[in-house]
Parts: sequence; C-alpha cells; structure tokens
Amino acid sequence: MTIPTYKDCMFPFLDHLKDGRERPIRELGEVLAGHFALTPAERAELLPSGQTGVFVNRVGWARTYLKKAALIESPRRGVFRITQRGLSVLAEGVQSLDSKYLARFPEFQEFQRASQPQDGPTPSSLTGSGTEAEATPEEAIENAYLGIRQQLAQELLAKILSCSPTFFEYLVVELLVKMGYGGSRKDAGERIGQSGDGGIDGIIKEDRLGLDTIFIQAKRWQGSVGRPEIQKFVGALQGQRARKGVFITTSTYTADATSYAGQIDTKVVLIDGQKLASLMIDFDVGVSVAASYTVKRIDSDYFEEA
Repeated sequence: MTIPTYKDCMFPFLDHLKDGRERPIRELGEVLAGHFALTPAERAELLPSGQTGVFVNRVGWARTYLKKAALIESPRRGVFRITQRGLSVLAEGVQSLDSKYLARFPEFQEFQRASQPQDGPTPSSLTGSGTEAEATPEEAIENAYLGIRQQLAQELLAKILSCSPTFFEYLVVELLVKMGYGGSRKDAGERIGQSGDGGIDGIIKEDRLGLDTIFIQAKRWQGSVGRPEIQKFVGALQGQRARKGVFITTSTYTADATSYAGQIDTKVVLIDGQKLASLMIDFDVGVSVAASYTVKRIDSDYFEEA
C-alpha cells in the first residue's frame, strides 16, 4: 500500500494509547508501520531533501495534531499517553480523525488560528480547494521547491542549447572544477574548444596533483544518444590509454547505450541533460540564489534544566 497521510495516522495513533500506558514515539511509529503493513522501502522513503523519512514526518504531524487537540499529552520528552478527552473520543466510536473533527476543541481552534498567516492567502486558497491538505507542511514546502527546481532545470537546458558548442565545453569543465576535479579553473582543462582528438573534447585532472586524468565528451544533442556514440568515445579512450571518461549530453541515452557503458572495463560515466542541470544547480554553475528560507525547529536540549 502507499504511505498513509498524517490524517490516516491520527486515529490508529490514538487508538494504540487507549490502555492508558505511556509509550515512546519510536514504539508508536513501529506500531503504525505494522498497522499499515508498510514495506521496508516505504518505511525508508525520504522527503526530497533526504533529511527526514516521509512516514516519520507524517507520524510526527499526527502526534502534533492530537496533542494540540488535547487528546494526548506528553508527560516527558518523547513519551505520550492518552488523555480523558482522548478516551471520550474513542468511546464515541469514531473510525477516523481529521482537522474538521478536531476543530470542535477550543485548544485546536487556537492552534489553527495561530498557524494562519496574518496576511496573504490561506493554505486552502493556495491549493485551490477548501478541503484539508493531504501533505504535511514540510512536504508542501519541499514539493514547491522541487517544482521550482524542475522548472529551473528546463530553463538551464534551453539556455545551454542556445549557446555555442565551445561555450558548452567550457561550461562542462567549469562544473567539474566546482565538483572538486582539476584543482583551479586555469589548469583544469586541456584542449577545450578545439577540434577534439578522436572524439575527445577535453581532458581534466582527477585531482589537484594530476595523478590521473579524465577524458570528456560534451555534446549538445536533441535526440537520444545511442550505443554507437558511446562505443566511439570508448575507442578514443583506448587510443589514449585512458581508463576514465565522462560523456555529457543535453539530451538522454538509450537503454542500449546505458547498458553498454555499465558492462565495459573502461570506466565511463554518462550524464544526461536532467542530471547535468541538477549538478549545475547543486554546484551553482550558471545559477544564482534568488531567495533563501530556513526552516527551524525547537532545540529540546536548550530547554533541559540541569
């Protein structure tokens, strides 16, 4: 099954506490994962930032909503138990919980008021719907960031295709230097912007000392790059007695090309247009920061009294 939303997690979270015992959040997470029969892959899935698990994040927000509605309480850090109000809710025979139900409690109403921005649109108007959002706040932020990043990647590729082949070759070396190859930009690349030698557009040092070299093929293609082009590049590498190469294109690779590159002894890394744009964004090549937002959370250690 798919990973449950934070709303789906609220009722089983509360129901597991109905015996009145105190339970740590880690145990509750394990119980919910079993309740929803999540696979190891689903439990390990991360938010786009790679910092937090999707399921852990949703369980965390289920806990927050239940606590804000005073259905559960935390007698000490990381440990939770049901309140008398929570027991009363279960006694009603409800089978699910959501914000609409929790809004009957004044504590949750206050939480909702405090969560709304003082000016500007409400969350429901941002989604174009009056229904409760399925995503947690972190997921909404990260999904919006991914959308902006994907649009930027498309714009980068379009810009690259409008530039000259020589500029593209220089761009590739600039990116590899930013990634830590070749030392300084001045001595990083050789034969860039020239006619190439047997299908090689450039050479870059693998490290600052130049203990090894990486040969580069940089091509602005519109269609998919097939196996024959990779074979030509590998042949050029062998002619130079080279062991490592990077083939970079603005388009994509055929499955046959990718399979071939993975089977040969020569180490050839294939970078397609999407990967190229992603690396350019990550290493600030051809892009600049338009705005920066920092998401903060409570530092629980700060409030620990000796």
